[in-house]
Parts: sequence; C-alpha cells; structure tokens
Amino acid sequence: MPLINGIEVLSSLRHSEDNTPTIIISAQIDIDSMSKGFIAGADDYVKKPFDPEELLLRIKAKTMQLERKIIVHGYSVNLSNYKVYRDNAFFEMGEVQKKLFIELLITYPNPVSKEVLMESMVAQSDGALRVNIVKLKKDTGLDIQAVRGVGYKIL
Repeated sequence: MPLINGIEVLSSLRHSEDNTPTIIISAQIDIDSMSKGFIAGADDYVKKPFDPEELLLRIKAKTMQLERKIIVHGYSVNLSNYKVYRDNAFFEMGEVQKKLFIELLITYPNPVSKEVLMESMVAQSDGALRVNIVKLKKDTGLDIQAVRGVGYKIL
C-alpha cells in the first residue's frame, strides 16, 4: 500500500503551482473517483482497461493545447486569441498592458528587453513604459522587476 495516493500527489503539485499536464489512468471508474481526480487538477482521466491508441490520441490533444497556452503564477494566455485568464477566469485589461503582459509571460522567467516592450506602446518612452509597468503590477499583483540594462521580468 503506498504512503500517498496519486490524487494527493497531484493536489500537492497543483498547490505548488506545478501545472504539468496530467492524465490519470485508474481502475477506479466511479464518478466520485473521477470527480476527485479532476478537482485535484487532472487534465484527463482514463479508465482501465484502456486502448493504448486512445491514450496516445489524448496525449497528442493535450500537447497541442499546451503549445497554444502559457501559464505563469495563475495567469494564462491563449496564444490562439491572445486572451488573458487569471485562475481560468477571463482577465480584462487595457490593450497596452495586455501586450506588455503577454510579452512578459512568454519570456518568463527571463527578462524582456525595454525595446521589445516599447514596441507594444504608442507613446514609446521610458516614462510611459514605467507607468504601464506600475499599472500592470497593480492590476495583476505580480512582482514585476526592472533588470538593470535589460528591461523587465516577472519574478
């Protein structure tokens, strides 16, 4: 008998912001068990016995979804339509802040150069960039820091 079950492991991973895609494969096929798996953060649930080809199709589908989505600190951006979400709920923000935020999310945990960030703005100045970063920090609650001589990054 294991010391900890898979649902507890998955809950712990999700609690520590590990969003690694997860497919549960289980002999427990009742709705209650499936519900617990999805509540814990599973992306999919496959009941045993299963067809290996079906599992491969599910893995490919999840991989394609991942390639179009970036997740950082509870925020995600759908790269197909550039919509931003916080904890899976649509997060509304101004167009300039959204463009800056997406650049920061795409390069996380690395910094984005000031030049790249300024391309997202109509008024391209250091002061305008600072004002937009301050607003972005306030709206998101994230720690966005200046990297001297480079630009900005999300911590």
